[in-house]
Amino acid sequence: MDTMTLWHITGWEFAALAFAALLVGFSKTAVSGANTVSLAIFAAVLPARASTGVLLPILIAGDVLAVLTYRRHAHWPTLWRLFPAVAVGVLAGTLFLVWADDGVMRTSIGAILLLMAGVTMWRRRKTETEDDPDAVTTRAGRVKARSYGVLGGFTTMVANAGGPVMSMYLLSAGFRKLGFLGTSAFFFLIVNVSKVPFSAGLGLIDGHSLLLDAALVAFVVPGAFIGKWAVNRINQRLFEQLVIAATVVGGVQLLVR
Repeated sequence: MDTMTLWHITGWEFAALAFAALLVGFSKTAVSGANTVSLAIFAAVLPARASTGVLLPILIAGDVLAVLTYRRHAHWPTLWRLFPAVAVGVLAGTLFLVWADDGVMRTSIGAILLLMAGVTMWRRRKTETEDDPDAVTTRAGRVKARSYGVLGGFTTMVANAGGPVMSMYLLSAGFRKLGFLGTSAFFFLIVNVSKVPFSAGLGLIDGHSLLLDAALVAFVVPGAFIGKWAVNRINQRLFEQLVIAATVVGGVQLLVR
């Protein structure tokens, strides 16, 4: 029995999943947050809960490629301040998954993504100057890091939708393009790998899901190369606009389903 028959998907549905996997690679090396579109595609083709387990190994493959590409640009002080709060969010997300159905899950994540996009746009209109990443050492910066960290951990555990939340945080903290990509690459590689035991324990990752992953992961690689080529041709303002737009699109898609 082949993978498509096992999951009861058509050729067109597999093509949609392949495109979503390619978009994961692109988002990891170019426009972080764009993979919310991939999340929506996976949830449309597969059962919503099962789709999170299939998507997670594909995201990890993209994270590995992003780390190899931007490893020299990570801002580790920011990462160390985020991880404890993210751990709290991941645990809360795990508890949420125990009882939440697909409808509640999609609505909650979509609302959070739109809220984060709105807050970021308001903040960027309010001030013309950007903070240095080291501003997270202030009290207000630590509070903001913890808040976004908990939300990022929760959304990434529940629906692999932590990318837009952390994108909003890194943009609001004043990260430029390469620092943004390097920091988010290490962040999501570490967080996504740590989620595997929780997802397996919830039955979201099993032999069937890994079989589909094996058929899709090859599409992540060309997406990553396209992203690496495109990122040097996208200016900072357009980069930020694309990140916010991808967040809004992903949030709306989750709410309307």
